[in-house]
This record gives sequence, C-alpha cells and structure tokens, in this order.
Amino acid sequence: MDRMLYVAMTGARQTMQSQAMTANNLANISTRGFRADLAAMRSMPLYGEGLPTRVFSMTERAGIDFNHGTLESTDRELDVAIQGDGFFAVQSNDGTEAYTRAGDFRISSAGILQTGNGLPVLGENGPISVPQAKNILFGSDGTISIRPNDANANEITQFDRLKLVKPALNNLEKGLDGLFRLKGPGNVIADPTVKVVPGALETSNVNAATELVNMIEHARQFEMQTKMMQAADENEQRAAQILQLA
Repeated sequence: MDRMLYVAMTGARQTMQSQAMTANNLANISTRGFRADLAAMRSMPLYGEGLPTRVFSMTERAGIDFNHGTLESTDRELDVAIQGDGFFAVQSNDGTEAYTRAGDFRISSAGILQTGNGLPVLGENGPISVPQAKNILFGSDGTISIRPNDANANEITQFDRLKLVKPALNNLEKGLDGLFRLKGPGNVIADPTVKVVPGALETSNVNAATELVNMIEHARQFEMQTKMMQAADENEQRAAQILQLA
C-alpha cells in the first residue's frame, strides 16, 4: 500500500509544480520578450538501506521555450526588438550582467537608458547615459545616435551602441526575475551579427491555447493521483479489518 501511496503523493506534488509553471506562463502572456517555461517529470528509484523498491516523481531541470515571439510595430523611438537570435545585455538588481529580449526602453530622470522595469541597459562601456537631445535613434546594428537640441534637422551624432549578445542557448538559465544568465561565471561578449528592429517590440512566445490545455491536463492528473491516494487508504483499512477478523 505504501508504494502506491508514495508514488501518487510525489506525482501529485510535481503536478502542482507544473500547474504553477503553467499559471506563470499565462500570467506573462503580455510580457514583452517573455520565454515560456517547460515542465518535465520522470520516475526515480528511491535509494536507501536495502533494495530500491520505491520510486518517486522528480521534476527535471526546467526547460525554456526559445522560439521567437511576434514582432509588432509601435513607431515609438525608444522601442527596439531583436531580429532573429540574440539578447540585450542589462544590469540586474544585484549588479550582475543579465540578458533579456524585452526592448521597451525608457530614459530615467538621470538620463540612463533603462528597460521597462527599470534595469539599466548596457552599452559598450557599461550602462548607457543618454545626452539631452531632440531625438534618439537606434540603428539596425545597435548603434545609438541623437539629434542634439541645437543641431540641424539632418545632423546626427552617434554616442554609444547597445550590447547585443548571442550566447549558446544551452548555456543559459532563467532566473526568478525572468532574466537570462550564463550557467557558469563570466559574461557574454558582444556579437556584431545580432540585428535589431527600431520602433518595434517582441511579444511573449506563450501560446494561450496550449497553456490552457496543459492546465486542464494537470488538473485531471492531480485528480487521478488524489483518487489513487484515497484508494490506497481504503485498501489499507480493509486489510486491517481482515487481519482483525483473523
């Protein structure tokens, strides 16, 4: 009885974790550049004293769906989208370098180019400081130019370049803040082959229909596993009654 109960219990626990991951994906369906999380489980023998006669469900390392979202034109001069593979480099809250696909930039009161959630965007020499200007322009190669306040209409000055990177996807992991980082130490060097689209943003790659189907499947799996636990409890009670009669 305990084998059946243990397997059902661990399965229910992992199903709840998968359901939470699905709910997080749905909650970020409108988050710019978001990459959906993927859940996977497998059975593992339980080792200890004696033979491994019990198994339990274990969540595999969470996977990431790196498929691209859709590019939407916004015509806003501070909006930038990655074209194809690649990431923007930003400075995370703990001061380390991290990577994102969200290009909904803004300029802080101190003149620092930031992401939509307030993280400094990195350029060739660290966080990008934007001078006072009439306009800010992004080139397809990540160059950043301005039209100074006292300049002619056709006078443009380049002052920095976005740090665009293209790390191997299997070397990346996603943190709880939604940012990507290298699994090991160090930072990714800038890649000149990464291109951007000014005046556009990338949508989340979450498929609402797929996630809703996953949510229904997880609910049914959890119900099945709880019924198995109830069946194990009923079998144990009946076995105890039989032993009492004996």
